[in-house]
Amino acid sequence: MTTPISSSSASRRLVLAAVCLGALVMPLSFTGPAVALPALAQALPASPEALNWVTNAFMLAFGSTLLAAGGLADRHGRRRVYLWGAALFVLACMALRVPAAGWADRGTLGLLAGCVLSFIAFVKIELRSKRPLLDLTLFRHPRFVGVQLLAAAPAYGFVVLLILLPVRLIAVSGLDEVHAGLLMMALSAPLMVVPMLAGRLVQRFSAASLCAVGLLANAAGLAWLSHVMGHAEVSAMVWPMLLIGVGIGLPWGLMDGLAVSVVPKERAGMAAGIFSTSRVAGEGLALAIVSAILAGLTSHYLAAVAQEGAASVGTAAQRLVAGDVAGAMTLLPSVQQTALALASGQAFAALLYVLCGVTVVTAVALYWFIGREGHDGVKPVHARQGVSTGEATS
Repeated sequence: MTTPISSSSASRRLVLAAVCLGALVMPLSFTGPAVALPALAQALPASPEALNWVTNAFMLAFGSTLLAAGGLADRHGRRRVYLWGAALFVLACMALRVPAAGWADRGTLGLLAGCVLSFIAFVKIELRSKRPLLDLTLFRHPRFVGVQLLAAAPAYGFVVLLILLPVRLIAVSGLDEVHAGLLMMALSAPLMVVPMLAGRLVQRFSAASLCAVGLLANAAGLAWLSHVMGHAEVSAMVWPMLLIGVGIGLPWGLMDGLAVSVVPKERAGMAAGIFSTSRVAGEGLALAIVSAILAGLTSHYLAAVAQEGAASVGTAAQRLVAGDVAGAMTLLPSVQQTALALASGQAFAALLYVLCGVTVVTAVALYWFIGREGHDGVKPVHARQGVSTGEATS
């Protein structure tokens, strides 16, 4: 049994300070390995898939831990154990495999079939259980579904850039680790301020409106960054990166409050567990999928300038995405380094437009779902909406 926290003002300040310090440490777990990835690719004889696990391993393990914490909060004075992250974990593992083996590989298809069958069995068991680990009836409420979209949006609109962009800046653009890290601050610095601003703005504007506007601003930043990618000095990336950070900061500041406000009070712990799993484990899944898309786009642009076969081009594209420029040049001796850099820039620009489109669709869907307050029969918990302690942040 936990000891109640003192309600004194000094105690509350200490708790807030501890949470904020923890939030400041979290970005190092994401951006630190990403910045070091090109150096690791040169120093260690690792495949692109193995290098991707440097960042994915942390995100997936962390997401699974959050899942258990949310469920335990509902079952033992903190209650039910919640295992939804297992399905997302399998999907993510099947996706880091696809770039190497392809969708037609028997092993990949076997994993996909096993995942589908396991998911069906899980749903049937949970629907029949009197005390389910995951109350699937929550997904009947549009606002709850909207919150899950909100949890997923930063994964592909922001977090993947924290991982993929430093690799490109160092390996392709030629920046050193210090300058690349400083440039990345333009992406993450707004999250030190904007979430607090969102907590104040929600007193005057609806959460659905703020989240939608933030995601649309995020999408505009992605399109802007795509436009300047490869066509200007690296410093020109600062302003679109700031806009991306500001845009994602608005929904980021409202996420945690919304996660528990759209369900009955007795389901708040389970809802928080589902939301945290969707957010953090979803980041690992998003990184795997986006990396595969980027590798495919890079392969497409390399094929236009390379004389080597499709297999060499595909492997070289994977190595280029992982930051191993030397390995890519070894596989494609007919392609000059400037041509490699151009193909990489074109692929990254195309990827940003894809992410922009997905983010716009998410903004519209999220506004429609979360804006349906009072239409799904859920009596919301009036939780305080303020600064998020986000799991994969700035």
